[in-house]
Amino acid sequence: MKMNLDVLREALYARENEMAAQFEAVREAIYAHPELGCEEVWSADYLCELMRGYGFAVTRPYGGLDTAFRAELNWGEGPKIAFLAEYDALPGYGPDHDQKAHACGHNWIAASTLGAAVLLAQFKEQLSGSIVLIGTPAEETLGGKCDLVKAGCFDDIDAVFQMHLGAENNIHVVSLAMDSLQFDFVGKAAHAAAYPHLGINALDAVQLTFAGINALRQHMPNDARVHGIVTNGGAAANIVPETASCQFYIRAKTRETLETLTERIINCAKGAALMTGASLNVHNFENSYDDLVYSEPLRKLLKENLEALGVTNFVPESNEASGSTDIGNVSHVCPTVYCEIETGACPPVYAHNEDFLAFVHGVNAGSSLHTAIKAMAYSALQVYRKPQLLKETALPR
Repeated sequence: MKMNLDVLREALYARENEMAAQFEAVREAIYAHPELGCEEVWSADYLCELMRGYGFAVTRPYGGLDTAFRAELNWGEGPKIAFLAEYDALPGYGPDHDQKAHACGHNWIAASTLGAAVLLAQFKEQLSGSIVLIGTPAEETLGGKCDLVKAGCFDDIDAVFQMHLGAENNIHVVSLAMDSLQFDFVGKAAHAAAYPHLGINALDAVQLTFAGINALRQHMPNDARVHGIVTNGGAAANIVPETASCQFYIRAKTRETLETLTERIINCAKGAALMTGASLNVHNFENSYDDLVYSEPLRKLLKENLEALGVTNFVPESNEASGSTDIGNVSHVCPTVYCEIETGACPPVYAHNEDFLAFVHGVNAGSSLHTAIKAMAYSALQVYRKPQLLKETALPR
């Protein structure tokens, strides 16, 4: 017998309370085994084994990535809803800054998305469709979701949910489109004192590239961001540098704006090569990210359910952004909702800082984890019961 939504919601939340220790164990286990992007072998093994135990069919590797996976449970015709797990850690923590740690809370993301998928599976007889947990590695480095999108891993997904721990409650996270460019210049080596006139200085080309980009800043959109480093500046001060390289992240509010800006940045490097006589090679050193676009019906649904669970102090909607994430690429191929929930720290703590670690595991991370699991699971449940919501989720282009 089908329960009505109100009864089903209360049953869902009660079941989550009963399973809370299982989901907390996932959070703690991954926290205790930090692994960098594309090295998350233990975490992927662990999550896949858990999902098999919960009755899901597991595919790994997935989408060409060894530490990616897809866990799926099907029971009839209906929406196919995916929760996106992350589980890569960051380097540079601890007293000597030589330890890996989950300073962005991806252990929490893995536990919350697994929790939402597993919780829904307890009520599959009340629903019709498919629950999917997709393990998406290397968010902090190459952006694994970009590769999964290219491989078509989201082509059959009807809706995507993910939440992230943060310093505040934000239901409208702005994520910039981003290109990552590397410029490799090749000149000609020469003795810098005896025969400088015989050399072609590749480092000069790098410096002129920076100068050109800095001159371009006055013509960039206010929301654009360009930041770079020199990765190779030559071998010795008394040798005209034969090779030199630099890398830039280029960000803008939309992919369309970014493509125009990226072309102008490349032209700065081409001009530097022309001025110095060096040759130039341009390539992407990481995946390109798309801006994050939202399914408004899904966003409204998740916000209402978070508010009903006591999350009310959302920051005002803003067009400001501070970074980029690979879920933006997912949002361009299937309806997506992504938001941040605060740690509860006072004063606030911020991701990637050492202080953040105290709030991604242990007692400080309990309430946020269970709120996220309940809100995502019940929002998805409403979509299963009212699949017409998906007809309202046309992607903005």
